[in-house]
Amino acid sequence: MREDALATRLVEHYEATADDPAIRLEEPYDADGREGVVDLFVRTRTPEPVDRVIELKADAAVRRATGANEVLRQYRRMERYFHADASHALRPKLGRTEPGARYLLCFAPTPTCAYHVATNRTLYGSVDPAGRAGDVPAVRTVAFLTGLDGDPAALGLVSVNGDAAFGSEPFKRAVPEDSRLAESLRAVDDDLVEFP
Repeated sequence: MREDALATRLVEHYEATADDPAIRLEEPYDADGREGVVDLFVRTRTPEPVDRVIELKADAAVRRATGANEVLRQYRRMERYFHADASHALRPKLGRTEPGARYLLCFAPTPTCAYHVATNRTLYGSVDPAGRAGDVPAVRTVAFLTGLDGDPAALGLVSVNGDAAFGSEPFKRAVPEDSRLAESLRAVDDDLVEFP
């Protein structure tokens, strides 16, 4: 599975589930000379603007990376500098009831990605879900994508940071039965994760 296929499914998901989302692929940012590109940028209104800044990782990216530290460095750079760019800046709003930014690191539900995350579960699990984009509350999510083959509205995430640690019983219950992710987790060595 390639990152462009993941991006296509996410675009279809937000088009199916949000009213008039602003969607941009390969969105560049430049904050004080710190340049980068995010795989997918989605702004929805609920009614306040909520930005989703998404970094995608499929097999090729995981194989090329020197390890989880490199993947997390790229993710942290995106988180730190994307909204620091004046063209993407978020402003605090009175009465905001949910975070204004969501930073997502999404892995393909493949055996290669499942093995990579299982091997580095402590590092990925250590990403604190609570964050900020300047003065605006934010959420950080490290997760596997699920539901890639079905209805775009049913696309989902199985998080590996936060309350349900990778391999825990709540994590296993969150994995849809007969999904690509379930198959991939079964293919990972039992010493890393036992998956029914």
